[in-house]
Amino acid sequence: MAETRKKPQPAVKKKIPQRRCVGCQGTFDKRDLLRVVRSPDGAISLDFSGKKSGRGAYLCFDEACFKKAKKSGILARSLECEISPEIYDALEHEIRAAKTNE
Repeated sequence: MAETRKKPQPAVKKKIPQRRCVGCQGTFDKRDLLRVVRSPDGAISLDFSGKKSGRGAYLCFDEACFKKAKKSGILARSLECEISPEIYDALEHEIRAAKTNE
């Protein structure tokens, strides 16, 4: 019986998910954005893993973008709820910390 050889398959490049920042409307790799999530019970939190369940909105690590999103209220509209000042403070802290780590 004749043996048939399979041709080697080229390596498939893994697709990197893209998300849009709610502040500047720029498109970035998902891992380069900060996710804010509203859980099904209504709690707002920061999602560093990107896997929490709930409605999410993404922000880039640009301080001007954060200020624009806060002033216009786009983050609250995206999550369809009110955002507490503590969440905005945590977001600002994370963005500043990322800026100093660069």
